[in-house]
Amino acid sequence: MQPWHPKRNLYWLFFLTAVSHAQSSPAALDLKSALSLAESSNLELRAARQQRAVALSGIRIAGQIPNPIITFAAARDLPHESLLLDQSIELGGKRGKRMDVAREEQKATDLDINILARQVRHQTRDAFYRALLSRAQAAQAKAALDLATRIRDAVKDRYEAGDVAQLEVIQTEVEVARATADYEVTVQGQKSADAQLAALLNRPLDRAPDLLGRVEDLPHVDALPAVTEMAFRSNGDLQRTAQQLAIEEQRLRLAKSARIPNVDLQAGVDLNSPPDFNVGPRGQVAVALPLFNHGQADVAQSNARLELLRLSLMAQRTNTEVQVLAAYFDYDAKSRQAAQYSGTIVPQTVKLEEMAEDSYRSGKSNLLILIDAQRRLNDTRKAYLDSIFSVQSAFSALEEVVGAPLD
Repeated sequence: MQPWHPKRNLYWLFFLTAVSHAQSSPAALDLKSALSLAESSNLELRAARQQRAVALSGIRIAGQIPNPIITFAAARDLPHESLLLDQSIELGGKRGKRMDVAREEQKATDLDINILARQVRHQTRDAFYRALLSRAQAAQAKAALDLATRIRDAVKDRYEAGDVAQLEVIQTEVEVARATADYEVTVQGQKSADAQLAALLNRPLDRAPDLLGRVEDLPHVDALPAVTEMAFRSNGDLQRTAQQLAIEEQRLRLAKSARIPNVDLQAGVDLNSPPDFNVGPRGQVAVALPLFNHGQADVAQSNARLELLRLSLMAQRTNTEVQVLAAYFDYDAKSRQAAQYSGTIVPQTVKLEEMAEDSYRSGKSNLLILIDAQRRLNDTRKAYLDSIFSVQSAFSALEEVVGAPLD
């Protein structure tokens, strides 16, 4: 047995504690990992994927072959007993065409799941950047509180020196109280945003996620023609209508095959018919005569649905193009607005506040001018953060209209 080494065992204890903490602490999330986690763990999406099993079972149901029927009869008349096997034979490839319809319906189910996945992606992206926005808003509110506190301290210094009246001290105390209340509200808003993101990712609601990224990291979008062409290929409404059209085409084939009647084949034996025979074979064929129902009504209805779906597809293609245009220009306008805030409005407003603070400290202006500059700076920074989040939301909306990732 090895001797006891307290120092070495302390190292092992520290190592095991660090490993356990690393295993229990979730890794930090960037946008890519958050979207991937939502794709695999979102409860609504996982429940929707269960529909795929239902659709696959529908293919098996459509491919079933009718069971044979065995009939045994006993009578006083001759023959006294009979045994008959009845098997229905489908002609015209009805079974294969039913399976084709079921396969197309299964594709429609997969398409609905993919559309839901895109909606979850949209929600997750918005929730991720809303959580980042809440952190930026909390940081901004803390900076505003620090600024208000610094101004209050400067006013107190001037009051103690006899340069200003106590009224200005009270005014700055009010501004500090307002900034404190705003900061507390933003902290609670951060908790709410974290809970919404955790719900989408199927994570504990009471544990704030560690996020990587900045709300200021704005995405880039390709030129409008490329985005429009991508929407024509990937838009959810267009894909759904096109799939309904494919389903109806298979139903038309099935309706045409239904005009061919099935054949019922029956074979068996008659028993106990003295004095003629004890065992005598028998057989018969039954075919439905298409005298009254030729199946034309189902074919006509399917043709009418096909024409309706073709017209709907044309209309939806136009609507998709309009939606892409609206979403693209909305994104472009909000991107330009955010660029104006970051490039001109915010820096100039910061400069004005600094000039107002220097002017007040030197006694060249009154407190109201400084407070007004301080409030204008806070409002401008809030508007800047809101404009950045508007860009992120507009991008998510454009991405959902297109129906495919754009970044």
